Amino acid sequence: MSWKITAFAPRSVIEGALVAHEDAFDWDPEIVISGSEIAEDKPDDWQLEAWMAHKPGKTEKDALAALFTGEAPAFTVEELPETDWLVASQEGLEPIRAGRFYVHTPEYPPLDEPGITDFVIPASQAFGTGQHATTAGCLEMLTYMKSRGLIIRNHADIGTGTGLLAFAAMTLWPRARATASDIDAVCATVVADNADANGVPLGGRPGELVMTIADGMDAPLLDVRGPYDLIMANILAGPLVSLAPDFAKSLAPGGHLLLAGLLETQEASVRRACRRAGLRLVARLVKGDWSILWMRARRF
Repeated sequence: MSWKITAFAPRSVIEGALVAHEDAFDWDPEIVISGSEIAEDKPDDWQLEAWMAHKPGKTEKDALAALFTGEAPAFTVEELPETDWLVASQEGLEPIRAGRFYVHTPEYPPLDEPGITDFVIPASQAFGTGQHATTAGCLEMLTYMKSRGLIIRNHADIGTGTGLLAFAAMTLWPRARATASDIDAVCATVVADNADANGVPLGGRPGELVMTIADGMDAPLLDVRGPYDLIMANILAGPLVSLAPDFAKSLAPGGHLLLAGLLETQEASVRRACRRAGLRLVARLVKGDWSILWMRARRF
């Protein structure tokens, strides 16, 4: 990506634009956006950033302006050097410790501590290095689920990205069948590389990981390997709402669902969709502005 558009506004305004973006089903996939606070000491001052490979014109600016209710904030446009911005944004990130896990890029040494599982996840073309609050929150919730005595024999990580959550679940339940999927084809190679780097076995037997490319739960492999005792999905609020019925159908009676990628302001809509699908809330965790939800299916 070589161009960026930036807009500055209060947090509530930017968050509203992010929600509108998730609901915009005709959004140009070549325009990647994100929202964040400008500085830790100014939590209510946010920015919306949009990256694209070509110089933005009226069409791109109008699409961004349409995300805002009322008058859109002023946009600044800048040309950027040719860089893989996803990789660059992850390089040099400090390690994180979440639950029973320690996640770091290759630039940092492993943590030699009893009871802690170390994962090295390099900067890549896929999301999920562990530094984002949603991924770290999922690692904490998985650790909590294990501490509550959950027995998982078959789990799936939907929208796996780097494979990190699948790896973590395999560590907690080493004899379970493990499946991972993502809509982005590049993730197949990324997951395979990360599995090799972390000693995670690939294959279809218990204790091994199978990876597939799929849009949500729509894949023959996901159907064949179900039903699941645990489904993990760290994606976005919009897809979580849409996929709630499919998740429920793919869970075994009494099965568990771990959801993340939703802002706390979006939690009500996600929980409502889950309730309609027959899922109930077991526990929730809030990490910054993000909610992590542990849902459970009916036993019968």
